[in-house]
Amino acid sequence: MVTKDSAAKRNRQNVKRNLRNRMAKSTVHTAKRSFFAAVKAADKEKAASEFVKLSKLIDTAAGKKIFHKNTAARKKSRFHKMLNKMSVE
Repeated sequence: MVTKDSAAKRNRQNVKRNLRNRMAKSTVHTAKRSFFAAVKAADKEKAASEFVKLSKLIDTAAGKKIFHKNTAARKKSRFHKMLNKMSVE
């Protein structure tokens, strides 16, 4: 329980932001799972379309400062590497 008005406002803001950030991360995680499922099933076209969706979600989250830009770049790079590896085989 906070006693100062400014601390109470800060707490309300933190709760809202935490919820917003968790929702965005959850959306990315769901897209990641569908991408992995397509890769595991060796469905190249589906994996490519899922990668595009996943990249867009990651970029959006990075733009909103939910992910650091380098973290977003690293994630996209690893997923793209998986997609390219699948195309070769």
